[in-house]
Amino acid sequence: MNTANYKDRKVLVLGLGDTGLSLARWLSAKGAWVTVADTRAAPPHAGRLREEVPQAALVTGPFRPGDFAAAELIAISPGVPLAEPLVADALQRGIPVVGDVELFARALNQLYAQRPTPKTAVLAITGANGKSTVTEMVGAMCRKAGLKTMVAGNIGLPVLDALGDAERSGAQPDVYVLELSSFQLESTSSLNPAAATVLNVTEDHLDRYPGMDEYAAAKARIFAGNGVQLLNRQDEWSTGMALAGRKVVTFGLDAPLSPQSSVLSPDSWGIREVAGAPWLAHGAENLLPVGELPLAGLHNAANALAALALCTALKLPMPALLAALREFKGLPHRVEKVASVAGVTYYDDSKGTNVGATVAALSGFADKAGKAVLIGGGDGKGQDFSPLRAAVEAHARAVVLIGRDGPQIAAVLDGCSVPVLRAATLEDAVEVSAAQAQPGDVVLLSPACASWDMFRNYTHRAEVFIAAVQQLASKDAA
Repeated sequence: MNTANYKDRKVLVLGLGDTGLSLARWLSAKGAWVTVADTRAAPPHAGRLREEVPQAALVTGPFRPGDFAAAELIAISPGVPLAEPLVADALQRGIPVVGDVELFARALNQLYAQRPTPKTAVLAITGANGKSTVTEMVGAMCRKAGLKTMVAGNIGLPVLDALGDAERSGAQPDVYVLELSSFQLESTSSLNPAAATVLNVTEDHLDRYPGMDEYAAAKARIFAGNGVQLLNRQDEWSTGMALAGRKVVTFGLDAPLSPQSSVLSPDSWGIREVAGAPWLAHGAENLLPVGELPLAGLHNAANALAALALCTALKLPMPALLAALREFKGLPHRVEKVASVAGVTYYDDSKGTNVGATVAALSGFADKAGKAVLIGGGDGKGQDFSPLRAAVEAHARAVVLIGRDGPQIAAVLDGCSVPVLRAATLEDAVEVSAAQAQPGDVVLLSPACASWDMFRNYTHRAEVFIAAVQQLASKDAA
């Protein structure tokens, strides 16, 4: 089957979230006969599917073998694992199973087979932490450099919605900047980015993967093709993904040296000390004082270096890239300042849904005079919380735990040098944290866990936190 030709093909779309709806829309526009299956009795976009793709059939409840047997192509949403028994059976029977990113890649490849130039560049970003920030940084830099830019993927706009918009307008952008999750990459094989990166690999989603090897292997699929590989030289999982015969560029928070010597390398990005102050550097070229970055924390310096390296793969002018970096304000719920109350500053890092993110957030306050009171806990997704202990002992004044897996974190922190307290609700946690904090401290919501045990999503968790801080501020002002 030529899967680039979908007219009159029977396609089964699995899942009716944002990605599933975009799959149904795009495939139906290509002339496919689409059936959408969702295990939920009332999928979130059932009404929109009826309105926007009335020709598509919707099947709810447990997946049915007959729907799989009738399909010539299965288009899978990221939330549906390839290990789902009926999906695994379809793969064994030779039925193609692809995700939205794979369909996007095949469509671009077909377009360029017909019209070789000019090609739209693709920059692709994945990692356990920092990928949304780097994706938005890269998008801002590309726009500042004058490129028509579309940012899409795991960051919000599904890739097929972005592609569909471009197809309807009759003009492709100069560059697609894609944030990709491991779930999306599992079913992707044809993407050929001009440059791609795995920013880091820390424990996450171990409720889906048998272990870290399988999780990292899914991330490494971003390096299909022949583009530039951007690797984090301070992350062994990332550096272990280097492929023979490929151009490899590295970034890190150390000096930008060649891996084989102590020589400054044009293929390395890092931090150099200039007159006693740390600077972003590209090989021997000093670019920008770290202190001029609008986002706090060394993890954001690493994010900036990765974004600069990706854009440089497209040979974009450095002055425009640095100008965009100076103007970049960051994303919501990523170590975002909420308010200062009684000399204590409150930060929302509700997007910190794994241990690596929380360790990075805590470490980002290392240069502050005070300490951090950490609010953590939630749905731990099968993670090992032990890496939190060293960061907590180094940077925290106290830890306040909430949620289902709060006791697991407490067990890891048992006997450490800071108080570990429990709270029944996030509102209570804010009150307890305020009592623990001293002037000059920060209170940091960085749960190291998903939110689903107590909240609709991480945004809802952030909203509850912000409201509790505002209530605290009102009491303080009274």
